[in-house]
Amino acid sequence: MKRLGKARELVLGLFEDDDPKEPGYDPVQLGASIVVALAALGGLYWLLWTLLVYEGGLFLKLAALLRLLFTSATLRDLGYEGSYAQGAFEGWFGNVAALAITVLVVASLRRLYRDAARKPRAGR
Repeated sequence: MKRLGKARELVLGLFEDDDPKEPGYDPVQLGASIVVALAALGGLYWLLWTLLVYEGGLFLKLAALLRLLFTSATLRDLGYEGSYAQGAFEGWFGNVAALAITVLVVASLRRLYRDAARKPRAGR
């Protein structure tokens, strides 16, 4: 009979409140972290796609600009016919905006890492 009482207490102990010193599991925090991670991955994908692929990417625009500056090529040679048909420079605003956002994100992350490295660590 004593064994039955101990087994009952063991089973009931599984469903009682946890020890307050023990870290708890919160499914809302887990779900929020998954949503934030997926949103960050989507943002990174958009940023890199816009920077490197959209309308030929930034490198195509840089090559066209260098060709324009250092050769005898004209805007018409590169397909430029006005604001409606920009030729090799089509989509330049999106590429430059993605470059600016990328530089801002990298600078922000660098600052966060540098600030974290300067803080003294507890327990050392």
